[in-house]
Formats: sequence, C-alpha cells, structure tokens
Amino acid sequence: MANTKIRVAELFAGVGGFRLALDGYHDPRHPEFNMPAAGPFETVWANQWEPPGTTTKQFAWRCYEQRFGEGSCVNEDIEKVLDGYEAGQLTIPDFDMLVGGFPCQDYSVAKPLPKAKGIEGKKGVLWWSIYRTIHLKRPKYLLLENVDRLLKSPTGQRGRDFAIMLSCLNEEGYSVEWRVVNAADYGMPQKRRRVYIYGELTDQEWNLDARILSEGIMAKAFPVQQDYSVVYALDLARDPYEVSQDFGRGMKESPFQYAGAMQNGQVLSIKTTPGYCGPSATLGDIVVPDAEVPERFFIPEEQLSKWEYQRSAKKEPRTTAAGFTYTYSEGAMPWPDPLDRPARTILTGEGGASASRMKHAVRGDSGRFRRLVPDELDQIQMFPKGWTNTGMTDGHRAFCMGNALVVGVPHAIGKAMCNS
Repeated sequence: MANTKIRVAELFAGVGGFRLALDGYHDPRHPEFNMPAAGPFETVWANQWEPPGTTTKQFAWRCYEQRFGEGSCVNEDIEKVLDGYEAGQLTIPDFDMLVGGFPCQDYSVAKPLPKAKGIEGKKGVLWWSIYRTIHLKRPKYLLLENVDRLLKSPTGQRGRDFAIMLSCLNEEGYSVEWRVVNAADYGMPQKRRRVYIYGELTDQEWNLDARILSEGIMAKAFPVQQDYSVVYALDLARDPYEVSQDFGRGMKESPFQYAGAMQNGQVLSIKTTPGYCGPSATLGDIVVPDAEVPERFFIPEEQLSKWEYQRSAKKEPRTTAAGFTYTYSEGAMPWPDPLDRPARTILTGEGGASASRMKHAVRGDSGRFRRLVPDELDQIQMFPKGWTNTGMTDGHRAFCMGNALVVGVPHAIGKAMCNS
C-alpha cells in the first residue's frame, strides 16, 4: 500500500478535516497552512451540505471550497446526490477509500432485508447515506468517525446501533476495526474522545485478538495495553433487520468496548488502556498573547462571578415549569481553564460572550480573563491557525470547530495504513 495512490471520497466534509489529515496541504498562496500528507492520498470527491439547505447555513462548505478550490466539494443533500447518481444524471468518480464523520442517531432498520430493495433505515439518519454510498461504490477502505456513545446506544438495547452498522458492513464483505481514541491520551492538545471505525475489503484472515492489540491499523496508530478483565466475543446476525429487532435486549452494558474487530460476523471486543509515552501538547502551547486578542473576547469584571458560578460545584433545589421540585447537582470544573493541560472538548456553542460552564476561558498574559479566539479553536483541533478565517462570524467558526475532528487522529491512521 505504501506507494499506491489512494483516491478518497469525503462525506459530511465540514471544513475538510479528513482531507487535511490524509492529503496534507500544499498551496504556495498559503504557506502558513502547510501540512504533511499521511501518505499517497488524493481526495477526488467531497460532499458537504447543512440542512435545511439555506445559503446562510453553508458556511462550512464555503470554507472548504476556499481552502481546496472551487468545485472541490458538492453542496447538495447527499441523498439527492445519490438519487441522481443512480438515475444516471450525475457522476461520482471511483474512489478507493470513503471517509466521513456523522452524528449518532437512531439507526434502527425500517424494513427487513427480504422485503425491501436493499436495507432501509429511518429517513434522515445519515448512516444510511454512508451505507448506500458503500453499496454503490464498493471502496476498498473505510474510515468513519462518531461519538463514543455510538457503542452503547440506545438505552433499551445496549450496543444495538453499532451492531447494526457492523452487520451492514459484514453484509457488504468488510472486515472492521474500531478504536475509541481520546486525542489527549496520545499527546494531542484536546481531551476529545471519539470512535474511529476502519473497514477493509480483504481476503486475508485476521486473528482478531492480534488485530486489536498489535497487528491492526488502529493498534499501529494508537498503541494500547489490554485490560484482561473485560473481553466480549460474539457472532453477529447477518441480517441487519434481525439485529435491529433483537440485539442488546436485556443487556446491562454494551458488549462493544473501546477496542474491537470483526471479520465474517465474528466479533471480539476488549477493554484496553492507552499505551502512549511521548510528549503531550497543552492549551498553553496554543493560546496567543493578549495583545492579539480583540477586546470582545475579554470577560468584563462584572461578569466574572457568573463564569465562576457556572464552573462551581452545585447542589441546589430547582423547580420545573410543571411545579415539580428536585435537587440539581454537578461537580466543580477548573476556573479558569488550566494552561498546563490539554483543552477540554470543544463544543459547537463555544462562540458567544455569555457565561457558560462548557465554554473555555483562560487567564491571559495580561492577567485578564478571556474566551478563546477562533484561531485558538482551530489549533486545538490541530487545523492550521486561521483555517476557518474565511469571512465567517466568530460563532460560525466556533460551530465548525465544535463539529470537526482532531486532525492528528486520522493523520496517524492514514500513516499506519501506508506503513502496513
């Protein structure tokens, strides 16, 4: 694989995190954005569309096109794109690898396989767009990203949603690895925990245990140590509809741990701990001098008490609109955010001046308290400084980074693919 060009298609592309991670960035007009490629990857097609489709909502797509060139990303509902492709009205180039991050939703199957033209899920659930793309284009490789909650949802059928995904991929002939990666556990500047799913069409027989712990793509990218106290092995039903109806009923916990592999419906999942011993980036490595920070990001003295209250421990009576009284409690969070540790997880609501428990706030070099500027949010996600500075509002830039991935994670996975 080392010298073979890998053509990539990027779904739900956002501002191009997967493309930046795999292809790197080399544009003489923007040497400040220069980043190395993970290997011989070339993104040949991308799709980004924000519902309901209004022009004002397409700011991530406009950023993508500004950074990668006009025509680099299709701005249309992916379901309409796939309808047009199947009808012969438009083309999607062949590609070797499909990548994409997508939301955790209800993946339940709407129709059983024998009674449907293919497998159908609930309308608007984006996994089915990914599955449909896989079915139509048959890429050799897959790399998908989601919140780690996917492995244990929904509450009533623990692990069912991920089991549906695995069943669908098994039906299409893919062997699969997954790994929950907290970026900060591997030296990156943010505590962001996400599950990454790697799939491959292969004739090679896998030793699932070795694949998880040493031989697999994920093991090479993100070494782990096994906690032998928790191991699950199971045979997955081949029909995703059967999985949708029955999987996880009566289980107190999901059988899908933070590391696992599947081949031919055989699933092994193991509890693991990170095995990284290298240097670690911190929030302090990223913050800019206060002299570079616009005044609107500084917290006025009269609002500091509100910010401190949001971070404090609480145990207080509250009353619902219906008149029900209950005790609300939550633990304390550091105030301000410490500069000698990785940043907390960036959320889409990071923008805006109002006091918030979840927004970052630091004490700058002038001694004043302030929110993070968008250039800092870009770098916490390991994008180049100023990547989203394409005419967006501060709030839109924060939204894009809250939806993005830590670029260093798929970059490491891409390097492991090319070195295997």
